[in-house]
Amino acid sequence: MEEFLNEILEIIRSNKSNEEKRQALSQYHDNDIADVLNKLEDQEKIALVKILGKERLSEIIAYLDNSEAFLDLLKDEEAADVIELMDADDAVDILEDLDDEDRNKIIELLNEDAKEDVKLILSFDKDQVGSLMTTNYIVVKKGDGVKGSMKKLIEQAKENDNFSTLIVLDENDKFYGCLDLKHLIIARDGDNLTEKVQTNYPYVYAEDLIDDVINDLKDYAEDIIPVLDKENKLLGVITSSDIVELVEKEAAEDYNRLAGLTKQEDEEETLFGSIKKRIPWLVLLLILGLFVSSIISIFSEVIASVTAAVLFQSVVFDMAGNGGTQSLAVTITKITQNSEIDKKRFGKMFLKEVSIGLINGLILGTISFCVVLAFLVIRHQGVVIGGNYDFSQCLLIASSVGISLIISITLSSILGLILPIFFEKIKIDPAVASGPMITTVNDICSSCIYYTLIGILFGILF
Repeated sequence: MEEFLNEILEIIRSNKSNEEKRQALSQYHDNDIADVLNKLEDQEKIALVKILGKERLSEIIAYLDNSEAFLDLLKDEEAADVIELMDADDAVDILEDLDDEDRNKIIELLNEDAKEDVKLILSFDKDQVGSLMTTNYIVVKKGDGVKGSMKKLIEQAKENDNFSTLIVLDENDKFYGCLDLKHLIIARDGDNLTEKVQTNYPYVYAEDLIDDVINDLKDYAEDIIPVLDKENKLLGVITSSDIVELVEKEAAEDYNRLAGLTKQEDEEETLFGSIKKRIPWLVLLLILGLFVSSIISIFSEVIASVTAAVLFQSVVFDMAGNGGTQSLAVTITKITQNSEIDKKRFGKMFLKEVSIGLINGLILGTISFCVVLAFLVIRHQGVVIGGNYDFSQCLLIASSVGISLIISITLSSILGLILPIFFEKIKIDPAVASGPMITTVNDICSSCIYYTLIGILFGILF
């Protein structure tokens, strides 16, 4: 909040002692202090490091958008001290933003436990679950009992704060299940705690692909999900905040793919880096656009005879494209939520899209018919771009626009359903392929429908 930011700035720049500043800043959320850090001069940032201390700083730095620039102000040893106090997954996120030389230098300065955790997470590819996990969790053994489990909880809580759910291992150190903290709290000495362990608790394997398990992770909505190796031994956990961040990232990627971008652009990315990501699809769309123009050229005789038709082609093309994009967005969302669309479900979705397209087409077609007719009749008494049209001809043009919209919007809604499902079946990302593709296909279909209809009504074709 803006008022908090001003208060924090006032505290930092006040004449109070470092201890007084530290006490005052302890009342504010780490995220608010991180926002203030971006507004400080370099010397103020360095001074703030001394005020906050490395432990508080390790909690704040995870919220920074540009942690690399902040770490550059610290000595390597200081940066390593801060990073080793962080959760392993947050530490990895920051280290990955550094260049190879700085990253390796800081990793070597970490203590052995932190170094081992970081190297474990970095050993997995970015598209694997293991790259998202953290080693911040509480683990107990099957058969520890109430006292034993509580003792381990207290010991581990000094370093790990994800304790709402406890991981339970069997006698062979393999994953056995999970224990809700509330069951441990209300248990009495002598109670059989093993009976409270949920042995069918969801888990994932570190080598699983993120795209394959993301829907399951969302559906379970647990605070933590254990991450195992091939031998069912615990490697780490994925937290609910990691899952939320992952879902947001996937949504952003899908949005970029719909726009024809294969990768998400970074705010700090170079001009040529952004161009490199955008230009391939733009070139492809240029080629497809020229193809659409060649299709329209087939109807040159119709256009020459009924020149007013050109005025309204964009209305038909754009509305068909908008209808198709809406259908496409709904279909891709359903694919993302549940990749399995069986025949029964497809049939239900097909009927719904046809109904929506037809009703929308009827509404928009009727409105367009009335507006186009009024425009042609009123504007200069029927004289439009080189042609004199009597009322009956104005009626034919308006009818062509209205009927074309009904057919085109209905067809585009169907295409918006079929295309992404087709690409999904042939193992092509539907978000990448469908976005640019549906625009071109709709333009081709709409142009053929519109000019064929005008040609027929005016007796030019057939």
